[in-house]
Amino acid sequence: MGIWLTNYEQVFENWLVENRVQYVVVDQHKRRLFARSRIKSFDFLLYPANSAPVIAEVKGRRFKGKSLAALAGLECWVTMEDVRGLIRWERVFADGFQGAFIFAYEFANVDVETDGRDVYDFQNSRYMFYAVRLNDYREFMKVRSPKWQTVTLPAAKFREFAIPVRELLLGAGLAIGKEEVVYD
Repeated sequence: MGIWLTNYEQVFENWLVENRVQYVVVDQHKRRLFARSRIKSFDFLLYPANSAPVIAEVKGRRFKGKSLAALAGLECWVTMEDVRGLIRWERVFADGFQGAFIFAYEFANVDVETDGRDVYDFQNSRYMFYAVRLNDYREFMKVRSPKWQTVTLPAAKFREFAIPVRELLLGAGLAIGKEEVVYD
């Protein structure tokens, strides 16, 4: 039996493969092995070529807007359990590992004005990936729903700290092998 991934995690994994980012998928079915530790599992360990390894929690969201101007309308909420889990995993892995939320946005409308942002086409859908480092998220998160124990970033802070996942994992203009990646 293979590793079960959500649709958003599958799309992100495909992006990782296409961009030759080394990674390990965390098998959610084996979470019971960590039951005694009571730490929420994460989704991927990412190994960018020229930066610290990333402990990634992927969060899928649908974008229903028509334009990405100023990154308006992008939801970035997570649970407190997600935040606490990444904090604890950073401690487990120790120095050199950084936690991050990867927000995978699926476009509800295929004709979204992307404002020149990097999009990813996969199985007749369009996606965009943004990352927010755990430390930035923790510092500025606000309670979204006390009942559901969710938190979010204010829109201005999301715009300040969200970076294209390509930038986090590949670096701007980073050469991969003998091919140079060119960004428009």
